[in-house]
Amino acid sequence: MEYAVRTCPREACAAVRRLREGIDSVLSRWHGLRLAVDNKWGGRDSAQKYAGLVDNIFSWFNLSGGGVCVEELESFLHESMLLTFNTEVEDGSIEDVAEQLMLLHEEYRTQ
Repeated sequence: MEYAVRTCPREACAAVRRLREGIDSVLSRWHGLRLAVDNKWGGRDSAQKYAGLVDNIFSWFNLSGGGVCVEELESFLHESMLLTFNTEVEDGSIEDVAEQLMLLHEEYRTQ
């Protein structure tokens, strides 16, 4: 049995890589999330949970086909912080992070 190997044009692969790196960059600068990961508020595997959050947002953006709204992303971030990292964020940073991620996603979609 032969399998087709899917490749993407070099520019598309670079854009996908930039999106993933951008998500990681935005999340790594989020003070509340950094505190949660550094202090292991999500348990010993907080670093892996952080990587999983990056993966989940990346997948969500890719599967959405452009149909992501900022309120859904804010809700997802709030739920992730609460359930995954045992952290209640009430400083308005969720909204800021969601907006940054949405701008990043829009930039990716227009490339």
